[in-house]
Amino acid sequence: MGELVQRATQQLTELVRTELRLTQAEMKEKGKRYGKGGGLFGGAGVVGILMLQALAATVIAALALVLPVWAAALAVTAVLGVIATVMAMSGKRQVSSAAPPAPTQSIENVKADIAEIKESAHR
Repeated sequence: MGELVQRATQQLTELVRTELRLTQAEMKEKGKRYGKGGGLFGGAGVVGILMLQALAATVIAALALVLPVWAAALAVTAVLGVIATVMAMSGKRQVSSAAPPAPTQSIENVKADIAEIKESAHR
């Protein structure tokens, strides 16, 4: 009986260690996704500010000269706007794919392990 308890304790310890390693790996992957998404959101903010500056330059150019300069400035503004939109959408997708921040796979494994232990204890 003592040997069985010792083996069960040893197996339970190894199981907990394995689950902790899995949790660590899962959280590391989610952290990378949050970091990438945050970086893309930051980049979208910078490009958005540049877009506003280009829009201001467009208005100034439109008032100063009639057509050629402001048309070029407006084209630059439109391109920067498209870039900011694409970056923001990519950042949102990265953050959404990392959610929820909890280690869901590890939680499910621990629940299954507990259910198995309870079932074995009832036998």
